[in-house]
Amino acid sequence: MKWRKTLNLTLSSLFSLAILDVSATGMGSLPPLGTLLNPSTGVFTIVAGALLPRNRSIALAGLQQPAQISFTANGSAYIDAKTNADLFFAMGYLQATFRLFQMDLMRRQGEGLLSQVVGQDALPSDQFEDTLGISRTAVKEWLTTPASSTAHQALTAFSKGVNARISFDEKTHQLPTMFKLLNYTPAPWTPVDSLVIQGDMTQTLDFSTTPIDYAILVHALGYKRAMDWFPVIAKTVQHPYDPGPYTHAAAVPISFEQSVTVGEAHAANVLAHEFEQLPKGLIHTYSNSNNWAVSGFRTASGKPLMAGDPHLNLTLPSIWYQVSGSSPSFHFSGVSVPGLPIILIGHNRSISWSLTDVQNQSTFFYHEYTNPKYPGQYLYKNRYIPFQRVRYQIPVKGKAPVSLIVQIAKQGPVLTQSGMTLAVDWMGNLPSPDLQSMLDVVRAKNFPDFQSALRNWHAPTQNFVYADRAGNIGMISAGYYPIVNTPDPWLPLPGNGTAKIVGTIPYQDIPHVYNPPSGIVFSANQRVVSANYPYYIGTSADFFSNGYRADEIYKTLHNAKHLTVKDMETLQNDTKDILAEQIVPILLHALNGTNLPSQPAQARMILSRWNDHMSVNSAAATLWWTFWTDYLKNTFSPWWKVDHVNVNADANLAITPGNAPLDEDLQFWTMNQPTNAAFSPPGSTKRDSAQVMKISFLQAVSTLHSHLAGPVSSWTWGRIHFRAVPSLTQVTSLGYGPRPGSGDSWTVDAADGFPNATAGPSWRFVMNLASDQGYGIYPGGQSENPLSPWYENFLPPWWNGLYEPMLSRNQVIHSPATMTWKLIPTT
Repeated sequence: MKWRKTLNLTLSSLFSLAILDVSATGMGSLPPLGTLLNPSTGVFTIVAGALLPRNRSIALAGLQQPAQISFTANGSAYIDAKTNADLFFAMGYLQATFRLFQMDLMRRQGEGLLSQVVGQDALPSDQFEDTLGISRTAVKEWLTTPASSTAHQALTAFSKGVNARISFDEKTHQLPTMFKLLNYTPAPWTPVDSLVIQGDMTQTLDFSTTPIDYAILVHALGYKRAMDWFPVIAKTVQHPYDPGPYTHAAAVPISFEQSVTVGEAHAANVLAHEFEQLPKGLIHTYSNSNNWAVSGFRTASGKPLMAGDPHLNLTLPSIWYQVSGSSPSFHFSGVSVPGLPIILIGHNRSISWSLTDVQNQSTFFYHEYTNPKYPGQYLYKNRYIPFQRVRYQIPVKGKAPVSLIVQIAKQGPVLTQSGMTLAVDWMGNLPSPDLQSMLDVVRAKNFPDFQSALRNWHAPTQNFVYADRAGNIGMISAGYYPIVNTPDPWLPLPGNGTAKIVGTIPYQDIPHVYNPPSGIVFSANQRVVSANYPYYIGTSADFFSNGYRADEIYKTLHNAKHLTVKDMETLQNDTKDILAEQIVPILLHALNGTNLPSQPAQARMILSRWNDHMSVNSAAATLWWTFWTDYLKNTFSPWWKVDHVNVNADANLAITPGNAPLDEDLQFWTMNQPTNAAFSPPGSTKRDSAQVMKISFLQAVSTLHSHLAGPVSSWTWGRIHFRAVPSLTQVTSLGYGPRPGSGDSWTVDAADGFPNATAGPSWRFVMNLASDQGYGIYPGGQSENPLSPWYENFLPPWWNGLYEPMLSRNQVIHSPATMTWKLIPTT
């Protein structure tokens, strides 16, 4: 957003300062040039920071015993420690060596301190984060973490390791160049900072605005139509990984019709508009990731294979840092999030695991009833009680600090008081021992250990896929699933105490499966349970995927035998659009008997010969995507216009292929109800699906002709669809792409975003349990320094669907290219 543009301009200016005539006293927010251009301490140290590690001994205070960090030629790191504490210490030192600015930026985001270093344009983000309260939750989590726990030990040792590197960089004037460009020094690292970064990830994956969306929809469309087009259970048939039977019965909430008042709708619109102004990634807006495992009777080796590829916003540097480690209690290889002391996805000597988002409703909004007679109070259980108030002084670079008072009701912090007072309750604001759970997962030896470790995982709710060397596979959708004592929890609820979260689904009842007879477990953000699951977990608008990726995974694996690692890699890179496979034949049938002009006739012929893959060089892919986009708009836009659905305030309500409930509606009507009333615009002549398809097809051809010209065969997907991996700094030259890219939002190799897809597989991982060998790749490199050979060296193989073997101790010992740091404790 604006603060990112400011940062971009600042960096661009700084990189060109050599040709500017600026005095040595500094310029605005820029540091004095005498300091900035000092060859020993200024920005030119970026070159020194880009040098690859060399064999050396490093004396460090805080280590208990000697430890070792080894690097292969591509930057993969292996930590060998004699104590668990030293493993975590080395993890902190290692991450801070290669990702310190990224770590600082992430903690500042969650702690509401971006304005301190980039100026007032970051103020909306800081105010939102302070209001939401990630940092308050992180403090509570740390204060309630038992001093005797592994989590406490890990966070403490990790912080010492990070601070050891910060101290070294300060003494040698080798702080990453971004600190020098922005003219500040990182504060010492604390355990709370790591927990804030954990909260950042939870927010990205779990904080959504669905009840706000429903308030706008119900006010515009009416309750009946809103719930028909954005239903609790999608109209289309999906493949849940846990189909039942479900043994612990409970009452399923029965919906009743509600209305939304003008004041409630106004509050929802205002809040939605405020959310739209926040930087991308702070709010969960799309489904993420694939994972699956197959039993040995389906593989060539007779042992399980497992795969996972979480789909996140792609950045350089990546959200992931690849690392392997060994200590008395831990032996692992996988990817960590910079700022956290353990891997989140990977394997140990016995098991492997990966994650996808469950997508259940984890965010609830409440209308708080206030009265001018009782300022600073709200109605709760028939009496007015005061809001809790928390004061913040937000430091702003070059400006006076900005005061912020956060009001907190029983349900959570107040986000807006325009129209009506709206407060929010989300699972990420509950102190959660997730780090301890993850540490227990990493040292689990079997499924009971794995199951026990995830019992205390709260948020974000995640589908943990599992496979072990003994031949077992499984999946657990771990996390809190709120039970609300109201029939319509997808709408904003009354905050007076009559509607509230009364508990969570018992752990034994959450979605899970172990060694199913099919020999397959899989998740691609589809609804994980069938329609007869006895608990409410969310609606079709809670960013459950439309199931197309899941359908393709199921279809590929269901009848497969003799599967290999290569088969897993091929499926992760699959660009088949299964919705196209279902809809294009219906479109072609609708066009039969139609005397088409030359270009539409060519387009029809190209579609008739298509293999349904969204390949860069496919003109059919372009025709399909443009047709489906127009088909959606021609069906729903007349209703949106008449009913004044405010898509300007809330992009989640826009009519695009990214709106999963509308995709599902249109798919179902086209295949099963071609005369559905939705095809006939209000107040106009009656139409059916075939007529709307013809109109949309001709419109798509006309649009493409205007934009692309040339013969229809030249209208390739790569001309209108691109993939990009932007720089975290938003400096264009430090990113990768945009380049013509394959895939779309629904292909297994997901490309989220159009025309520039900047989200997708952030880490592709395949595990062979027969050989105990993992293979992985992410779009980036281990270093955040743009001059380093490790800045983007993984990007070309990732782009081309290639993988790198993951490190083991054996590989480090026998690799002639290994570079080694020997860490020595000081007395």
